Amino acid sequence: MPSETSSPEQYFIKNSTPHVPNSPLPVLVYRAALPVNPTPESTCARIEPNKWLKGGVFKHYSAHHFHSVTHECYAVFKGHSRLLLGRGPLDPETEDDLLVELRVGDAIVLPAGVAHCSLESSRDYEYVGLYPEGSPHWDNNFCKADETETKQKASNARAVPLPESDPIFGIGGPLVDIWRKASTGS
Repeated sequence: MPSETSSPEQYFIKNSTPHVPNSPLPVLVYRAALPVNPTPESTCARIEPNKWLKGGVFKHYSAHHFHSVTHECYAVFKGHSRLLLGRGPLDPETEDDLLVELRVGDAIVLPAGVAHCSLESSRDYEYVGLYPEGSPHWDNNFCKADETETKQKASNARAVPLPESDPIFGIGGPLVDIWRKASTGS
């Protein structure tokens, strides 16, 4: 498990596409954040006290999508996956595409508006999806809307409140400070 001084990896995807709002808040990746040999139960026992609540257990999900009404945490308890972040299926591939590898024990926090999908996963890949306490049920936007609808979804995503707590470290953990600074441009 990470030490109390471990900082998550930060990935900024500030630029919108015609179909994906993305976010001024960075995606955060916490390596080896879960207990050894994690299960859905031990994962929830680690994260739910930090006011991030289980929304479900999921497997490989190849559809490009984003959520405009909530932030999301994936906590990987089996296998591994390669995620594509920041663009949808109608956006052109670029050499700057952001690919992130997740393995057992890793957690990733996706700000509202950031597109994500699994490109490749091991057959046993599974994760718990967790959402900040008080968030509405997630919406799935499949990155195919026109620019007008995408701008509305961007406005919705920017209005999602910052979480009160870091999913891994709880109150006083790095997420709140990192996201607060990013949201004010400091």
